Amino acid sequence: MSEQVVIYTDGACKGNPGVGGWGAVLVYKGVEKELWGGEAETTNNRMELTAAIRGLQELKRHCDVRLVTDSQYVMQGIQDWMPNWKKRGWKTAAKQPVKNADLWRELDEQVGRHNVTWQWVRGHTGHPGNEHADQLANRGVDEVRGLA
Repeated sequence: MSEQVVIYTDGACKGNPGVGGWGAVLVYKGVEKELWGGEAETTNNRMELTAAIRGLQELKRHCDVRLVTDSQYVMQGIQDWMPNWKKRGWKTAAKQPVKNADLWRELDEQVGRHNVTWQWVRGHTGHPGNEHADQLANRGVDEVRGLA
């Protein structure tokens, strides 16, 4: 039987584009691991994707994962848009290149390593895991800005 890991992810951006940060909290058997980072020039969507990617990359073997995000963009992309993007060679329905295709491809690869169930939660409503990931994303922003 494989093990269930819960990953809470969030991205933050001060200005969009601007200084961004991402955070992920991995929970396994009651133990939490915090991950965070940031980039000087990015977008909120890129940080949301990066948080999910980095959380999944941290897992060293195949796991059952419940990935909890407050990003509608990530949820729609992974559940609705990606199958068609892949069929069209990473082009949108309007034949345009998919935005953030580099990160979507990496997320697709990481999801393929695990059995991932996706859960959306509304951001900034006091959900403990989401709030924790949000704090880490903001820590990532502060570190890039030299404030941490």
